[in-house]
Amino acid sequence: MPGLIITIVVILVIAGILVFIGIKNPKSQSDDILLERLDEFSQTGQQVDLEKLEMSQPFVERVVYPIARKLGEITVKFTPQNWLNSISRKLELGGNPGKIDPSVFLVLQLVAAVGCGALALMVLTSSGSTPPAQIFLLTLVATGAGFYIPQFYLSRNVTKRQKNVRRAMPDALDLLTICVEAGLGFDAAMAKVVEKWNNQLSMALNRVLQEIQLGKLRREALKSMSENIGISEMTSFVAAVIQSEQLGVSMAKVLRIQADQMRVRRRQLAEEAAHQAPIKMLLPMAFIIFPSLLIILLAPAAFQIMKSGMFGG
Repeated sequence: MPGLIITIVVILVIAGILVFIGIKNPKSQSDDILLERLDEFSQTGQQVDLEKLEMSQPFVERVVYPIARKLGEITVKFTPQNWLNSISRKLELGGNPGKIDPSVFLVLQLVAAVGCGALALMVLTSSGSTPPAQIFLLTLVATGAGFYIPQFYLSRNVTKRQKNVRRAMPDALDLLTICVEAGLGFDAAMAKVVEKWNNQLSMALNRVLQEIQLGKLRREALKSMSENIGISEMTSFVAAVIQSEQLGVSMAKVLRIQADQMRVRRRQLAEEAAHQAPIKMLLPMAFIIFPSLLIILLAPAAFQIMKSGMFGG
């Protein structure tokens, strides 16, 4: 029985890896390799033997990649589009550090789920004393937890990126205000911010500048940046900049007002975090600090009572 379980687990892991390879290596890549080999044969003047040409490829390209591509196509085909759109949205909010597609992230979730479930199954079956119903339940829980581990990591990246942007906005807006008041245009002022700092906000502004250079309207690029960050402060800032551009209001005045508002907002968030600190400290105090204090304070008294024989010791 354990051997059969291990075999099934190995098959599932290999299938997950093949799906991952299939999505990461599209069919066009293999076609390009074949075209290159055909060009080599045509340049040498030799007669092209398709079977010989096929067998001249490595085993991975002949067998593994075709199977992997087929599994990848099946996985993407049976995945709900709304689910892929939701994953794509979270990847955008998180900055997509790995530059991966939603389908690849889904495969990572499946591989993590299979891996965690397989690990739990092997650990539980190795003991030999765990009831089958409990093995099934714990394996199911481990599989579900493994499936949501990449989601948890992605959500953590989204929160971290938004905090980074929110913390950097007042200083960046101050620099934008100074540059615009000194006579620079708004695009040149954003370039100065990109040059000055290396954080999530500067990377977002750099993307805006690149999109503008490629021909995208500034307001459209700013709206795209606001959607990709997903915080109310950035939405308010972009709306104010677009409105000042359309109505002809002084950009420096708008930026100064926005900088003051962002600084007040940052102070409010800091005060809110300070007020939440005592509540968050209750858990470690109740389960870590207080028991240690009780042991230190009451242990000498307990030893004295035991030595005195008050309880018949």
